Amino acid sequence: MLNFYQIAKNTFRECLREPIFFILLVSALTLIGLFPSMCLFVFREQIKLVIDSSMATTLVFGLLSAVLCASHTVAREMRNGTVLLLMSKPVHRWSFVAAKIGGIIAALILFVLICNAAALISLKIAKDQFQLNYTMMTIYFVLIALSAAVGGFRNFHAQASFSSGAIFTLLIVIPLMALVCYLLPGDQHDDTVISMINLVKAQVLLFFSVCTMGVITVTLSTRLDMIPNLTVSAVIFFLGLLSGYLCNLDTGNVFINSLLGLLYLVLPNW
Repeated sequence: MLNFYQIAKNTFRECLREPIFFILLVSALTLIGLFPSMCLFVFREQIKLVIDSSMATTLVFGLLSAVLCASHTVAREMRNGTVLLLMSKPVHRWSFVAAKIGGIIAALILFVLICNAAALISLKIAKDQFQLNYTMMTIYFVLIALSAAVGGFRNFHAQASFSSGAIFTLLIVIPLMALVCYLLPGDQHDDTVISMINLVKAQVLLFFSVCTMGVITVTLSTRLDMIPNLTVSAVIFFLGLLSGYLCNLDTGNVFINSLLGLLYLVLPNW
């Protein structure tokens, strides 16, 4: 059990130290923060567009983060021979793979948590179809820049990882801002409140979706390198988006319908 914990903890740290993980997170946060400005003059559908766009961004960037984390922490270690050194110690293969899955899932949960908090802020910014809360939007992007500054300061003075310092700062400031936004007195439209409640329910399911993708990518990374892993994961992802359509498709052939039904059972329904 101690070996499992140590491998999972080191995997989690490695994921947060990867610069590409921070770049994907900041890219997702930037897009989520800009979605309200893209949804003006849409005849009271700005809330729906912000919610759908934010969740889609979190899901796609979560997939990319899962593939890259799995490739860096599993495929690279297998290629460099680090796994052979680890296996020479009393560490079972199943414990190694399960610990890698646990560490990557922990990093993905942190990724999704920050993006979900940003989606709640973005929903608050899109207060009206003809008006945005520019003050809140400015504070949001200032906090992202401040997180990068904190990471750079820690890297310069303490030789700590820039990416992990900035990510942990985002983990504090973005959920805190989301909490403050909904606690402050102001105009609480019924549509916004109902949409926020539905969004939180959907975000809970989003955690399971991204974690499922993390398990799939780690499993594939034991046999595939980064590019083949990304290709296969993308195919599984897009087929999972179509699984509801494939289930209801009637081809008129019993055998093909049975194959489509089996495919629906195997594929995750995103």
